Amino acid sequence: MSAIKAGSTDTQARELVISRLLDAPREMVWAAWTDPQQVVHWWGPKGFTTTIHEMNVQPGGVWRQTMHGPGGADYPNKSVFREVVPPERIVYSHGGGKQGGKGHSFEATWTFEQQEGNKTLLTIRMVFPTQEDRDLVIEKYDAREGGKQTLGRLAGYLADVVTVERTYDAPVEQVWRALTDLEQMKQWYFQELTAFRPEVGFETRVDVEHEGKVYIHDWKVTEVVPNRKLAYRWRYPDVAGDSVVSFELFPEGKKTRLVLRHTGLASFDGEKHPDYAVKNFRGGWTHFAQALGEFVAKRK
Repeated sequence: MSAIKAGSTDTQARELVISRLLDAPREMVWAAWTDPQQVVHWWGPKGFTTTIHEMNVQPGGVWRQTMHGPGGADYPNKSVFREVVPPERIVYSHGGGKQGGKGHSFEATWTFEQQEGNKTLLTIRMVFPTQEDRDLVIEKYDAREGGKQTLGRLAGYLADVVTVERTYDAPVEQVWRALTDLEQMKQWYFQELTAFRPEVGFETRVDVEHEGKVYIHDWKVTEVVPNRKLAYRWRYPDVAGDSVVSFELFPEGKKTRLVLRHTGLASFDGEKHPDYAVKNFRGGWTHFAQALGEFVAKRK
């Protein structure tokens, strides 16, 4: 594969630029791009899936991934990060293509611009070694449309997930107990809880009254890694839809970083059922993350 000449400034004829305004704050978009567990849910055009072999988002870090096309073809890719400026810009050199084919290379710059209304303008700028290389991937592989579809999948993913990240001044074991011990959960989470056990397959129901209306929550524990991860299915019997809540804990010295993620929210159809709009879940989980922090702080 050809190399892009260092110091070249005449790039207009060699570049491909694609942008999309995303209805999500910049930090959320940045997290969706840099967390491999999130990237696999949206990377690639429609019909593609992705396997990430390694992804080290820092200058000099390597990202190896294989895209799997709907027709069964594989597209192995390798990128090397050149610049990472959270949450503003990512630059990497990329090479890859259809397995057994010639392959293509380019340098990609992604910019994350905060916009009014808590939105983000995400722009991809790909610079190819020559104009011929750029034209080939556009004409033969429809790269422009593929890029638009990838950003469309990202937009759909962001509309379907809430992520909240916090760091607490408490050890992992203490935060884990607050997440899994019924009596502690009732003090910062849902006081209406009557039963909970951190066991895969355990099911419970929580009836929560809010502003004169009762919201019935059905939970089923789906994953338990003590002091590391808890996940459970989250449903409402009166509304179609299926979602999953996960709590992941990362020790940072004597502190604990929590990554809380609620996926599948679009299935509740927030336009038809405004009470279940994504913005309401975002506000609710932000409140609970803060309440959890205040609770563990008091128990030190």
